Amino acid sequence: MRLSIFLCALAALLAGCAGYAVKDVPEVLREQGPDPGVFFCKQDNCSWHLEELILSAQSSIHCAFYDLDLQNIIAALGEQSRHAEVRVVLDDEPYEGMVSGDGVLVEDRSSRMHNKFCVVDGMYVWTGSFNPTTADNDVNDNNAVLMSSYYLAKNYEQEFGELWMGEFSAGSRVPYPSFVHNGMLVENAFCPEDRCEEKVASLLGNASVSVYVMVFSFTSEKIADAMLFRRDAEMRGVFDSSQAGSSYSQYRRLLGFGLPVRKDRGKGKLHHKVFIIDNETVITGSYNPTASGSGENDENVLILHNQGIARRYAGEFFRLWEAAS
Repeated sequence: MRLSIFLCALAALLAGCAGYAVKDVPEVLREQGPDPGVFFCKQDNCSWHLEELILSAQSSIHCAFYDLDLQNIIAALGEQSRHAEVRVVLDDEPYEGMVSGDGVLVEDRSSRMHNKFCVVDGMYVWTGSFNPTTADNDVNDNNAVLMSSYYLAKNYEQEFGELWMGEFSAGSRVPYPSFVHNGMLVENAFCPEDRCEEKVASLLGNASVSVYVMVFSFTSEKIADAMLFRRDAEMRGVFDSSQAGSSYSQYRRLLGFGLPVRKDRGKGKLHHKVFIIDNETVITGSYNPTASGSGENDENVLILHNQGIARRYAGEFFRLWEAAS
């Protein structure tokens, strides 16, 4: 999906009104808007789509990136800072000083600010596994989601505000943990405050048909148990080869119990953090199912209950599955 089409669709939707067409139904928040855009970075050039999003900003750009070195993204942020509020939170571990100034905050704890999201104009949310780096765009396997949503933007703006104020690995619970967008149930969580590990394990534990996993680092026994205890559902997993060999990885344990899991054989890293459940639900975001991802790092999880989106992610999964060993 080209971003220009995405923005035009939104403009048509909002013509003649003050905001989103949002209707509150008891216990269910509903909104209408453009369908999400889904991108797989080596094929779809996530760098270009993120740059276009940043350059479309009219008033504000709030980004939290674990790492950033793409020159087009740095240049776009600099250009937009002339007329829009541009604020960026980065983690200190990979930070090399390529961006600096009053609009940049570098987190300097032992744990990580591991998010990879942007909120533009308080309306558009970009998130996924993609760090805006050359390696993540051109070499590693990654995904990104672009969504125009009132409720989702409110969630990510609250999280960004906490990070900007130096409130790391803590903060308030997500204000809108679930809502319906164009008939699609959307769930959202931030780690550690929203207990991401428990949420993912619960969803996997309720799988009835299948669970497909493509993941960089996976050490959570709780989430692995949720897969092992659902033996009536088809389970498959593709792990990043550099992480699967760790003594903490659940790769060997799942393999030992007979689950079909494979190691990625690509040239770069398999950097996804994705679970596909029953061919209708996708869990994505920055969250690796690990102890640090669950309890120490700043992370985000986006859950989309939509068969069409699940098919897109399943296509990526089986591309990696066929190439894996």
